[in-house]
Amino acid sequence: MILALDTSAAVAVAVLDGDEVKASRIEHAPRGHAELLSGLIKDAMTEAGCGLGDVESIVVGTGPAPFTGLRVGLVTARTLGFAWGVPVHGTCSLDAIGAALADEGDVTVISDARRKELYWATYRDGVRVDGPGVAYPTDVPVAGLVAGPGAAVYFETFPEGRPLDVEPAWLARVVARRLAAGEADLPTEPLYLRRPDVHGVPGA
Repeated sequence: MILALDTSAAVAVAVLDGDEVKASRIEHAPRGHAELLSGLIKDAMTEAGCGLGDVESIVVGTGPAPFTGLRVGLVTARTLGFAWGVPVHGTCSLDAIGAALADEGDVTVISDARRKELYWATYRDGVRVDGPGVAYPTDVPVAGLVAGPGAAVYFETFPEGRPLDVEPAWLARVVARRLAAGEADLPTEPLYLRRPDVHGVPGA
């Protein structure tokens, strides 16, 4: 059993048995990550019939995302991994959408970076080939289909974009593919790409 979670945009959780999604939860709450995440994990595990001893690994999205929301997911994943004695694997959150749209060929995934900017990454056949980066909407190096949470925010710039959420189940599939390809180290270091909005905070 795999517990996968992401707090780069929405608060999202999935429990998988191998590649099969047994339960998933997602909530859009820009400032409610800490309050929501533990409850969503508990609910998803209960629905999946997954006890604490059943989780064999944890997958977490590493962003890019604003500082506060992203660290909630990363700290939670690391803490649970330590408490349960299971490995924790990280991957770029945008990889989930790139992988989900692998059949589309070239895809540019975008998410809201605030400050009138977007986080972006480009994919070919589900594999990241450039990014992640941060840019103003008109400066994003678009290749092929545009998709992701940022498409809903900047629909005037990307009128044909698909406003898709990051689904943790796809993060788990990306990690499984990378591990199968021989990548042993999939760190959970956050992808902030720029300094936090609040400066002078210890550890920021």
